[in-house]
Amino acid sequence: MKALVYTGPKSLEYRDADDPTGDDPIVRVAHVGICGSDMHAWAGHDARRPAPLILGHEAAGTIVSGPGTGTRVTINPLVTDDDCAASREGRENLSPTREIISMAPRQGAFAELVSVPASNLVAIPDGVPTEKAAMAEPIACGWHAVRLARKALYRPLEDARCLVLGGGAIGMGAALVLAAHGAKEVHVAELHPGRRAVVAKAGDFQAFDPSQTTVADVDLVIDAVGIDATRAAASAAVRPSGVIAHIGLGAGAGGLDIRRFTLQEITFFGTYTYTKADFRATAQAIFAGRLGALDWPEIRGLADGAKAFDDIAAGDVAAPKIILMP
Repeated sequence: MKALVYTGPKSLEYRDADDPTGDDPIVRVAHVGICGSDMHAWAGHDARRPAPLILGHEAAGTIVSGPGTGTRVTINPLVTDDDCAASREGRENLSPTREIISMAPRQGAFAELVSVPASNLVAIPDGVPTEKAAMAEPIACGWHAVRLARKALYRPLEDARCLVLGGGAIGMGAALVLAAHGAKEVHVAELHPGRRAVVAKAGDFQAFDPSQTTVADVDLVIDAVGIDATRAAASAAVRPSGVIAHIGLGAGAGGLDIRRFTLQEITFFGTYTYTKADFRATAQAIFAGRLGALDWPEIRGLADGAKAFDDIAAGDVAAPKIILMP
């Protein structure tokens, strides 16, 4: 098969690779998105993804071998042990034995074929394009964060003032999930002017440039970037007894106003990926059209994937997501 292989920092090669083997179903990939974690790996910043490795985990396609052959599916890339304590409690994302396709030892989906356990595949209904179904993975991160935030909020989400930091795919997904769950006031902070325009068209969101404007006194902040500056912005924007949900993995420390959190009973929590139930709920919401048209990703060929990574790194992409087609 052909694959886009990570061969070292900022190096990707489109070349022949071994077909996947084993007992799990094999999926012929139709569409696969570029995630921020793929960008971290490409830059050489993720020891869990050593070269050579096929990256890519936001995928959808058709089963070509194994149970369900011929079925179009979207892929939950988080592979877990169903017998561990976390999985039995419905917290598969926190399983100590979790693996993810595109992270060693599992090869990813920037390829014509990928092997995935049957329990990680969700059938796509007729009429739903695979490029939309492939968005289930990044949007499920926002679904999980919003589900946890609703439990922590002191008022109904429908009455909450919400702020999303970052207008990339994770932030856009979180904003769409907030709207799908009834949030009526959703602000989205995004520096890139082209991306702000895309966000504004995707839903009833108030997109703004955080270098020029600030939004304060909000009940819920979702930090989809996760760097010192966005954590500081979240600390300043949230109102007393408010909630900050931290998805982004941009940097590991800095920016939090812990003293204010203590004095004003502000809740801060981290949120990592999603549970199997979250992924399936997100997929069903996409299939039902509850998350909008999802027409904002840019589609490119897998053979041109290396250029796509370069363009994202250079800030030359307005779309919140690039999806590759093998």
